[in-house]
Amino acid sequence: MEDFMATNGGDGPYSYKKNSKYQKEALDRAKFLLQTSIQEKLDIAEGPNTDTKQRVFRIADLGCSVGPNTFICVQTIIESVVLKYKFSGLEFNLPEFQVFFNDVTINDFNTLFKGLPLDRNYMVAAVPGSFHGQLFPKGSINLMHTSTSLQWLGKVPKEVTEKDSTAWNKGRISYSDSSYEVVKAFANQFQRDMVTFFRMRSLELAKGGLMVIVMPCREDGSLPSDSITIRVVECLAYALADMAKEGLIEEALVDSFNVPAYIPAVSELTEVVMENGNFTIEVLEKTFTPPLLNTSEQIQVCCQHMRAVMEGLVSKHFGSLIIDELFFGRYPKKLEEFSKTPYYASVKKVETLFLLVKRK
Repeated sequence: MEDFMATNGGDGPYSYKKNSKYQKEALDRAKFLLQTSIQEKLDIAEGPNTDTKQRVFRIADLGCSVGPNTFICVQTIIESVVLKYKFSGLEFNLPEFQVFFNDVTINDFNTLFKGLPLDRNYMVAAVPGSFHGQLFPKGSINLMHTSTSLQWLGKVPKEVTEKDSTAWNKGRISYSDSSYEVVKAFANQFQRDMVTFFRMRSLELAKGGLMVIVMPCREDGSLPSDSITIRVVECLAYALADMAKEGLIEEALVDSFNVPAYIPAVSELTEVVMENGNFTIEVLEKTFTPPLLNTSEQIQVCCQHMRAVMEGLVSKHFGSLIIDELFFGRYPKKLEEFSKTPYYASVKKVETLFLLVKRK
């Protein structure tokens, strides 16, 4: 499953590289938090006369995709670390920087590396593989970062695809407006994934190492269906259902298709961190943006973004012949209809979580 969640490669009009505006905006909103958090929370040897052994500072970006956002983020991290060294009186003892770019094995790493900044002050390596498993040697990474990636599940919960299951998610592709059993299945899968994720990162991070997580979230106490992000995904199901009614695709294919994504309440993530026992929560903040389906231009941007992210998954299940009609014919109409609903009118902000944890 995870390999089919690779974003569109290359640098064409439907590539992730050309259609990752939302992720860029999330990083921009979190930039100040990232800078100040590193300044305040990063532990390094103190004093100009300290004989530090930290000659290489290793950074990992998990879920890097194909750029350019990952390069902007990495540069912010390195600049913040350098400032920390300088403010600690270690400006003449700066480490070398090594950056590991991680994503699933079929990610377009060629496009990623073609876009590397020519004036970069770090060495690079690709680390293909799922971040739900171990990626690095024990205690080898000083700072990890992942942005708008952890909402993607390692797999679709099995029970939502089985006809004889009480959690069968017939006719829907997410848990939005689904039964309690379906919602619980997605929530349980997210919890299992996060337990594994933090266990692996606790092995890989050096003691005192930092991990930054930026991801969509919702308010504690809210219903899972209260996430506008998931409702935007579900609009794709309405378009697919219409195509099934017209005989363009099989209804059984729609019934068996689910998007492996879950938008958690903040506590669903922090509880896993605390139960792991190897991290302290150092910074927990939220940033906000208004919903962005108010104009035809905004709807077009959303459709292009969703195609760049989900085309591989949809094509694998339904075939590639429906892609143009789905994302540029039918999906925009469903989003326009959604933007005129009372629910959409009631949404004043979309939340993004900024979480920084430190390895004990």
